[in-house]
Amino acid sequence: MKTSKTRTVRFRRKRSGKTDYKKRLKLVMSGKPRLVVRKSISAITVQLVTYQEKGDKILATIKSSSLKSFGWNYNYSNTPSAYLAGVLIAQKAKELNISEAILDIGLNKSVPGSKLFAVLKGAIDNGLQVPHGDSVLPSDDRVKGAHIQQYAEQLKADEQKYNKEFSGYTKNNCDPTQITKQVEEVKNKIMGA
Repeated sequence: MKTSKTRTVRFRRKRSGKTDYKKRLKLVMSGKPRLVVRKSISAITVQLVTYQEKGDKILATIKSSSLKSFGWNYNYSNTPSAYLAGVLIAQKAKELNISEAILDIGLNKSVPGSKLFAVLKGAIDNGLQVPHGDSVLPSDDRVKGAHIQQYAEQLKADEQKYNKEFSGYTKNNCDPTQITKQVEEVKNKIMGA
C-alpha cells in the first residue's frame, strides 16, 4: 500500500531558477514580440524575441558595448548606456517593421527607475510602443547622466578622490562632466542612422 504522495519533478530551468514559467506564459500569450532586457556587471543586453513552437527566435540583439561604434566611450553598464541601448534596439525594430513589443525583464526585480526601465524609456523615446506605467520610468535627468555629471563636478575639488572614483572614465579619455552632452550626441547619431 502506498503511503506517500507522488512527487512531480519540475522543469530543469525552473529547478535551476532561470525561468518563471507562469510569467513567461503570460508574455508569450500576448502574441507580441518581447523586448528582453538582461543586465550583467559590465553590460546591458537587449533583444527582440518572438515565440516559435520549436524555440524562441531572436530577431535582433544589442549589447551596450556596441554603442562604442556611435562614439560612446563611457561605462557600458550605467543608466545612460542602458537608455542608449534602448534607443538603438528601437532603431533596429524600425528596420524590422516592428512597431510594438512587450517588456520581459526575466527574474530581475521590478525596481522603478532602474537600468531595466531606462532601456524601456529609450525604446519608447525612439518610437517603439511598449505597454508601461509612467511611474516606473527613470527621470530625464537620470537617463541623460546628470547625476553622474553633478557628482563629478562635486569631486573636482579633491583631485585624488576624483581620480579614484572616475579612473575608468579618465582611462578612456572621457570627461564625466560632459556626459549629458555625449548622451545627446550619441542619441542623435543612432536616430539618424
